[in-house]
Amino acid sequence: MSIMTIAATDVVLAGGPVLGSVGISGLTLASGLLLLFGLRGSDRVTLNRDKAGGLGIGFGTLAVAAGNLWGDVVKGISEVPTSLIQGAGVGNIGLGGVALALTICTFCPKWKKLIWPALLGISAGVIYGQAGGIWGIGVGLVLKFAGIVGAL
Repeated sequence: MSIMTIAATDVVLAGGPVLGSVGISGLTLASGLLLLFGLRGSDRVTLNRDKAGGLGIGFGTLAVAAGNLWGDVVKGISEVPTSLIQGAGVGNIGLGGVALALTICTFCPKWKKLIWPALLGISAGVIYGQAGGIWGIGVGLVLKFAGIVGAL
């Protein structure tokens, strides 16, 4: 390796990230704020059922990855619908079935209040990571995207 290559590498590394040190907790905070402001009726963030559910899934996934208080809060949110679905007395549904049911409940009904698809989306984001299978692909994509954004 020549001196020119090392100097060029140092210059690129010295440029620094665009967003600074965001981290998973920072991205969780940002997605949570977007979801909150959209639910409250911001003129900058407009939500419909699908956007609220999608932001909820992203927030839930990032919060579990962030851990600490974030993870505890979203795991608490996800326990209510999960226990309702699994405790319905219809046999062993499994976490994949719970993930499928949460996805259907998030995106199929015509919700009058957007808080419900947002909460169900948060629950789905938590369960996707636990269910594995095809649901884990979405979690992997969200975390990969978060890594890319955090590297900017």
